Amino acid sequence: MKSDDITVEQLFQDRRQYMVPFYQRTYVWKRSEQWGPLWEDIQDKANDRFFGKSTPHFLGAVVLDPQPKSGLIGVETLHIIDGQQRLTTLQFILKSVLIVLQQSGSIALLEIVKDLLFNSNPNTMREPEIEQYKVWPTYRDRDEYRSALHANNRYELRTKFPDSFTLRDKTLRKIGIHHPPALEAIWFFSEQFQNWINEGEKSEISKRAEALTTAILQDIKVVSIVLNEEDDAQVIFETLNGRGAELHATDLIRNFIFMRADRDGANSKNLYDTYWSKFETGYWKSDQSRGRIKKPRMEWFVHACLITELCEEVDLGRLYFEYRRYVLSGEEPISAEKQLTTLSKYAGIYQELVAGTEDSPIARFGRRIAPYEVTTLHPLALLIASSPIADESKDVMLTMLISYIVRRAICGLTAKNYNNVFITVLRELSQKGLFPETLRDILSKFKSDASRWPTDGEFRNICQTASIYPGRVDAAKMRSFLGEIESNLRSAKKTEDVFEANTGSLDIDHILPRSWYEHWPLPNGEKAKQNEIYSIRYKLVTDEPLDEREQSIISRENSIGMLGNLTLLNLSVNRGAKNKPFSEKKKLLLENTNLRLNIPLLGLQRWDEQAIKDRARNLTDAALQIWPGINEK
Repeated sequence: MKSDDITVEQLFQDRRQYMVPFYQRTYVWKRSEQWGPLWEDIQDKANDRFFGKSTPHFLGAVVLDPQPKSGLIGVETLHIIDGQQRLTTLQFILKSVLIVLQQSGSIALLEIVKDLLFNSNPNTMREPEIEQYKVWPTYRDRDEYRSALHANNRYELRTKFPDSFTLRDKTLRKIGIHHPPALEAIWFFSEQFQNWINEGEKSEISKRAEALTTAILQDIKVVSIVLNEEDDAQVIFETLNGRGAELHATDLIRNFIFMRADRDGANSKNLYDTYWSKFETGYWKSDQSRGRIKKPRMEWFVHACLITELCEEVDLGRLYFEYRRYVLSGEEPISAEKQLTTLSKYAGIYQELVAGTEDSPIARFGRRIAPYEVTTLHPLALLIASSPIADESKDVMLTMLISYIVRRAICGLTAKNYNNVFITVLRELSQKGLFPETLRDILSKFKSDASRWPTDGEFRNICQTASIYPGRVDAAKMRSFLGEIESNLRSAKKTEDVFEANTGSLDIDHILPRSWYEHWPLPNGEKAKQNEIYSIRYKLVTDEPLDEREQSIISRENSIGMLGNLTLLNLSVNRGAKNKPFSEKKKLLLENTNLRLNIPLLGLQRWDEQAIKDRARNLTDAALQIWPGINEK
């Protein structure tokens, strides 16, 4: 490679075009982080020039990869491997200089600067509408870039970008709008340049304009690194960006894929338009949080895809290097097209999984599993959903996984080992074949509390006798659990073919309220006091015997969080019912609910521990149908 430190004038004076490969990211520099500090540096150099001094300022390095040129027609083209933000910004700066020179009447300087913005002799170009530009950005920036560079003054900028300016004073809007970067950069620099030129006496305007222009063209320098034919552009790019301080992992992955496509002689543009362009949308770029980690959705997606493909753990913090390992670890590297078809195969499935709005097996699975926040299950779900087996088999297998998760949650078993569990299942399924029987056999082999699938007997016992909420599961899981039981009860009554309760709008109600002391007397008719429970719990801890009254109180306390005492209500109804007696609660239910969970309550005259046990048996029967077990022999 050849390295030189050159001025801005030298960088742009030849008849050549610096092209940003179409698959690289868009222009992202901003006023507060880059333009402002850069203007301060330019200002220092302009002041030096005005007072007769000259000192260079290095803006950084640009790495350029010359492209083959066939014949005499056309301009020399160099791909920007690194430094597109610097080169694009320099074009915005030169355009800003051009605008202020026109206002100051500096015709000679104006012609010099114009030659650094546009290539001459369009009649000798193959595509003059493209080759005329010294820097040609990625296609997502091109329309705004062209419009801004062809505006002759600030008035024309307002005309070309009317939505960015206020109607009253024609200034750049500050609130409620995202300005095109090309417009905002040129507006910022031209304003700073004009203010600096006008700082002195009127007689000094011409001298200050020349000092500013000279400082930019001759005192601002870059290190130009031009690759030779034997230099590997992909390796150079990785060396410069591989540690990810500036780019997201998926930016590096995208460049890796398309540099590989160029190396393989594939039609990169067609591959990009066909497969990758959809990943450039806001949907995939939006940040998603998992615990304390926030990443663009695209990174979570690629992470899941890699686990699915490799059947092993993948380090999220080294996602780019893990992806590179995936592509290069075989006897032959995976082609760019194969990489893209694999990602595309999983993309639609992943969207259905996380959105849960369609009627496919994976979307139904996504809806049902979402409250349990088990994202370590995503790679296994992708494997099943992308397989060629029938939808019926997919449903059976995904239901097994849901049952496994839900039963463990209700039984109070840990989720800490799920990562290892699901990678083990993923690996064995990939080896043995994707069949419901295979998945059942794999899950049935787990015997420890960290991984086992609770049996029908254990699940039934917990649902009928244990305090579940609050305690074992949170509100989101409990809403989902009760909502699915509601759907099952409706189906059993043939009232609707499908019922999916909007559980987010419903509240979990304890029919026998947690604060029951005032309106809910004990079976013997006596009222209990809240402070009694504290002494009872102390006795339980110290193994002291309880008298009959104390046993009655603790029996009631233990019944509050049981499945048989839980239901769903509209939030306002729940607040209205609160701690009221059963007779008043029943009246509110009669007026405000049509849930199958609640209708049987309307025929009861009282609600007590026995009623809770009776209802728990009925709800548990439904739960066993919804979340089936291993079917032990």
